[in-house]
Amino acid sequence: MDRGIPDRPGVAAPPPLIYAGGFALGYLIENFLPTALFPETMSAFVGWSSIALGVLIAAFALSAFRRARTPVNPYAQTTALVTGGAFRFSRNPLYLALTVIYFGAAGLLNSLWPVLLLPGVLWFTHWGVIIREECYLERKFGRAYKEYKARVRRWL
Repeated sequence: MDRGIPDRPGVAAPPPLIYAGGFALGYLIENFLPTALFPETMSAFVGWSSIALGVLIAAFALSAFRRARTPVNPYAQTTALVTGGAFRFSRNPLYLALTVIYFGAAGLLNSLWPVLLLPGVLWFTHWGVIIREECYLERKFGRAYKEYKARVRRWL
């Protein structure tokens, strides 16, 4: 890393907080303008299935961080480039997991509002977190990260 440049990504906000904020706003709107996302008979199944899938993706990604002995915290200094496990399929499996869990929670709530706000959550996550992390990882790991970026998609 260059002197004078902090050895961390400098993300705009913690990703779980971004997702929670979008969901909370959707929940608030739902209280004033209720709008069903699914037929009532489907909401629990879709919700719990999505949450379970998101938790599995997150567990797979977190285990890769543990094996690499590098922090998950986006405010901490990265000590290793994680490219195994879930990171073989997505450069951002934890954000993918948060997105799937968010959708599942909207299904459980059976509210369209959080889903309508999801593009804003994803936009903020993209520009406020992912792009900053990618710039940081490119500075820190150089060619190795560029090669990884060339072979693995950002989301899926």
